[in-house]
Amino acid sequence: MAPALAFSLMLTSCEKDVVELDPFDRITEETAFESPARVELSVAGVYDAAQSGFYAGGAVRGYPFGAANVEQGDNRGEDVLNLAAFYQITYESTYNPATANNQYMWETLYSLINKANVVIEGVEGAAAKNVITADKAKVYLGELRFLRAMAHHELVTHFARPYNHTADASHLGVPYRTIAVNTPTRVEEASKQGRDSVKEVYNLILADLQFAEDNLLETQTLKLTRATKGAAIALKTRVLLHKGDWANVVTEANKIVSGTTTFTSPIGGYALTATPEGPFAGNKANTESMFSIENSATDNAGTNGALPQMYSVSPARALVAISPIIWNASFWPADDLRRTQLTKQATTGYFFSNKYRDIKDWSDNTPIIRYAEVLLNKAEAHARLNQPLEATALLNAVRGRATSQLQIGLVGDALIQAIINERRIEFLSEGLRWKDIHRLAVEGKFGPAGIPAKVAPSTTTKADYAAASGSVRAGAISLPAIPYENFKFIWPIPITEIASNPVLREQQNPGY
Repeated sequence: MAPALAFSLMLTSCEKDVVELDPFDRITEETAFESPARVELSVAGVYDAAQSGFYAGGAVRGYPFGAANVEQGDNRGEDVLNLAAFYQITYESTYNPATANNQYMWETLYSLINKANVVIEGVEGAAAKNVITADKAKVYLGELRFLRAMAHHELVTHFARPYNHTADASHLGVPYRTIAVNTPTRVEEASKQGRDSVKEVYNLILADLQFAEDNLLETQTLKLTRATKGAAIALKTRVLLHKGDWANVVTEANKIVSGTTTFTSPIGGYALTATPEGPFAGNKANTESMFSIENSATDNAGTNGALPQMYSVSPARALVAISPIIWNASFWPADDLRRTQLTKQATTGYFFSNKYRDIKDWSDNTPIIRYAEVLLNKAEAHARLNQPLEATALLNAVRGRATSQLQIGLVGDALIQAIINERRIEFLSEGLRWKDIHRLAVEGKFGPAGIPAKVAPSTTTKADYAAASGSVRAGAISLPAIPYENFKFIWPIPITEIASNPVLREQQNPGY
């Protein structure tokens, strides 16, 4: 049995993913759905799997949607500077099928997917037996399919070429798993499942998100960390942006964006916070965070998997700095509040993110999607559809809370580029940079046509930081770009998976 499948069978709501044959307090799959309280715990357990799955030896480092997810997404791009061995392989693109970071992304994402599928079957069974109401079951199923869709999209953006790699997106994606792998027969079937096409993967993601939208509540008691109708729509705008389906990005975004200069959502009451630091200073309660992964003083990924430890200045570990490449960008105004509110300079001269602030208890939620992203998704779609007035208003709603230097009079490619640039500033240190590189690489106009060139710690000094200067010292950029055509642009399917699945072994990404 593949490790990803073995671990994914261990369904529990109160433990991390550590293999134990008969732990005394285990709620077994047979008893997990016998009461409303146990059903709720089982659903909560799937969120817990999203927060932090297993790592080597049962340790946790914030896989799949904790700190590791953010760090991987950032370190694949050029706007952070990796300072330690943790993500050096990712940063320098020297991975292979045995690389641990990529392996555990794959395995914990599929573990999350399988737990969602197990609980989907359990919830459906509980509803059929009247343990829970049909209406309650629909909400749970919406949450679970939201998480399943989110996990599959993460996989397809790391392990497959982007949607526009081929004209019909018929190239290989990842296996889309919708059946619980919880019996010997199903394990055998799963060990032979091959890769769906990218088009099929996206269709299934959107089907899951449509179900989620149709069945989720507009608000939840834990609004930021339990999936809602607005969050499902927001994630749809991201997925459709990756497809290049501009018209449907606008259609979906229109459900949660109203107004012409100040924008708010009629579903869930989402809105930009007054200042850029609002979603982070108010990490547990704010109007802008549409979905986050919960961390707390009693439940987090520990020192090696906590966002504030990785991204903050001392006394944190300070392993991921901001790169001079983005710090010096001329499109980021020197007086922008995102420089003063959301960054700090260390005594070493490096700048670090100030988005994650609980260095003591590591309780900062992991941001997954914010209202600012929805506005910029919609802005780009309008710009692509040659609707500059709508695009500019949305762009300046995000930009205008940070700087008085608004974007005025841009059209066509210049406007699209300004929106892409704004995303680099707004989502710095939130793990989203790779997603934009991935979806824009084939086009090659608005982002690097491959893995971008980067600075390295050995060649970067305090003097290399010059806010909004528009240039970086040539000698600081010592890691060369890798073109899109190079096999390193996407990760290999891990050796642990191809060793147990002969179909996937024959479908390994070329070059590995």
